Amino acid sequence: MNQTRREELTVQRERTMLVGVLLPGGAADPMDPLGELRSLARTAGAEVVDEILAKREKPHPGLYIGTGKAETIAQRVEQNEVECVVFDNDLSPGQIRDLEKIVGCKVLDRSELILDIFATHAQTHQSRLQVELAQLEYTYPRLTGLWSHLDRHGGAAASSGGMGTRGPGETQIETDRRLVQKRVSMLKRKLTDIDRRKLREVRSRSEAFCICLVGYTNAGKSTLLNLLTGADAYVADQLFATLETKTRRWNLDGDRDVLLSDTVGFVRDLPHHLVASFRATLEEAIHADLLIHVADASHERVDEEIRAVNVVLDELGCDRERLLLVLNKIDRIVDPTIHTVLRQAFSGALFLSAVTGQGAEELIEAVRQQAGGRPVRVKLHANYRNGRLMQYIAQHADVENQTYDDAVACIQAVMAATKLEQLRQFGNDVAILDRSGI
Repeated sequence: MNQTRREELTVQRERTMLVGVLLPGGAADPMDPLGELRSLARTAGAEVVDEILAKREKPHPGLYIGTGKAETIAQRVEQNEVECVVFDNDLSPGQIRDLEKIVGCKVLDRSELILDIFATHAQTHQSRLQVELAQLEYTYPRLTGLWSHLDRHGGAAASSGGMGTRGPGETQIETDRRLVQKRVSMLKRKLTDIDRRKLREVRSRSEAFCICLVGYTNAGKSTLLNLLTGADAYVADQLFATLETKTRRWNLDGDRDVLLSDTVGFVRDLPHHLVASFRATLEEAIHADLLIHVADASHERVDEEIRAVNVVLDELGCDRERLLLVLNKIDRIVDPTIHTVLRQAFSGALFLSAVTGQGAEELIEAVRQQAGGRPVRVKLHANYRNGRLMQYIAQHADVENQTYDDAVACIQAVMAATKLEQLRQFGNDVAILDRSGI
């Protein structure tokens, strides 16, 4: 049996043809329908040598693109010495199999290309497990019989038809399916353990105000993280440059720190298996006190990118009421008319350049207001023997008057409403006697 290793599924350095099937109501850019797929392919390391577009009312059930177009692709594959054809659509296993027979080379769909990029960029143990799980769950119906190398012993025995690998009447394909399912179960167990640790880590930060950067891939989130915190996060002009969540301490006004996290970027039609696998990585966004949605203001279809991100945020269960929209890369916009149009379309958004720093002060001030909440004047009775409680009050309140009665500290202070609410964690050691707005 021909063994196809994971490396053979990549498009790195391969001569690649891009194919897009335009359907009614599709989200592709009408000015450049294959623009994003082209960027994805180049990020994966492919050499794009040809492109084909086709319009259809609905996908062809057998080939997605139709028999005539499939034959045209086959001819151009031969003419241009194409090694891989990548569709900007999601294809069924049967459609990919039948297309490969006609065009005579490897066929990938959009989701597999994205998975391939994630596999290339995954650096940590967690992200590699996440990518492998997404790959197996998405691709194993098509790759059945090609993944037995994942099991060092059983896979090798199954490939050679060794003893103990096949029961009466069991086919090779069934053996491979069991190997894949076993591997998937193992990966899920490992990621569940990581999920639990990650959730404990995120929840342990409950005393700190946590902010998460989200947005379309290549919108400039890592550049903004570096600008605000002085971090040295990796920055590249390519899609999915960041896969691991990075959290840095951000000092807002000299005496107040918040936590700022950068997450993996999104694209339209992000594979569901990938979103599910990376849920642990995206816990930062799910539990953040504030989401800063970074969008590329210079992109012609920034509205579509914003919409695609919102779809993923909704899928994750993020509350959009705690979201601040930031339109980045305004330094790339030279036409003042575009500025005017964007300000009208996104009236509540902030505009900045993470490269030049323009607009950063407005963002910092907006975050200060969100992190602090509205100030309130309060009267408290606190157990001064509780050192952690007294330290919290000293750190988060502007104490105007403080007296003592036995073990009780009687405090009059001004503090942010959000910090006042967090006093509840100290239970009966603190009592809020009075509160009023300022």
